[in-house]
Amino acid sequence: MAKIKNVDGLRKLAKKLNNWGKWGPNDELGTLNYVTPQAIAKAAALVKKGKVFNLGIELNMNGPQRHGISRRFNPIHVMFHSGADTIAGTSPTGWGGADDMIAMATQGGSHWDALCHVHAEGGKMWNGYDARLCSGQGAEKNGIEKYGNKLIGRGVLLDIARYKNKAMLEPGYEITSEELDAVVAWAKVKVETGDFLLLRTGKMEIALERVKRGESWGDFAAGDEAGLGIETAEWLQNKKVAAIATDNWGVEVRPNATPDMNQPWHRIVLPHMGLLMGENLNLKELAQDCDEDKLYEFLFVAPPLLITGGAGTPINPYAVK
Repeated sequence: MAKIKNVDGLRKLAKKLNNWGKWGPNDELGTLNYVTPQAIAKAAALVKKGKVFNLGIELNMNGPQRHGISRRFNPIHVMFHSGADTIAGTSPTGWGGADDMIAMATQGGSHWDALCHVHAEGGKMWNGYDARLCSGQGAEKNGIEKYGNKLIGRGVLLDIARYKNKAMLEPGYEITSEELDAVVAWAKVKVETGDFLLLRTGKMEIALERVKRGESWGDFAAGDEAGLGIETAEWLQNKKVAAIATDNWGVEVRPNATPDMNQPWHRIVLPHMGLLMGENLNLKELAQDCDEDKLYEFLFVAPPLLITGGAGTPINPYAVK
């Protein structure tokens, strides 16, 4: 496939990969339709050791979002009933407790993007729904709550960083369809219909190491990063995967290959293909274990918060082997 470097090329690819109507005129699930009861049962049989890997990052004010880059902000956690109230004797019985709240952008940490998150030209969302159905009151169509019982199945780790023998892929490194094929062959695994692909670039774990040393996240949010090239959208379409999630900020390579369009890969996969995507996962421990036992498949569980009309949701995904 010829390289796509402008909006005209994107329009042609969007038309080629458009799945509107594939699962009927009222569909709001997109590629999650590939997740069948049979696929889930088959994935559950992959659990042999009972070993669980937590793939999410902690939610706190020291998160990856940068002020001024977007409207997203790091989670704000507040106790509105705490041990101080107990000690102060606010309860006449002397008993006490704690309650708290959290305010956050739904895509501020490890998260899924809903299919209403990105809109196509002509003011349309996934499956041709009018973008005006996504209002200040929430999304009437393609909201994150629609995926409540679908985000479970066979997970496959594509460890690009380890395949390249690097701690982290260089910022700006474009992962191609040919390289995805090479990593699949290297891992001796087959990508199957309904799979959840987890792509490791090494970026999250390097960032977390910096934070642990007391340094900042730097340009993790919206900075240059290794990621998928635009043309990989067709590879994912042909493989019939349910979703893809990564350990970087935006899945796709940055700087973007199209100077006249920000995040072009998003513009294809969400509104046209209906492919669910996740970002900001921590794949370090899972990748280490896969390298040790050479098994790159597992049960993947990542349910959304049921935010009515939500454009995204925080998640704490599990890989179970």
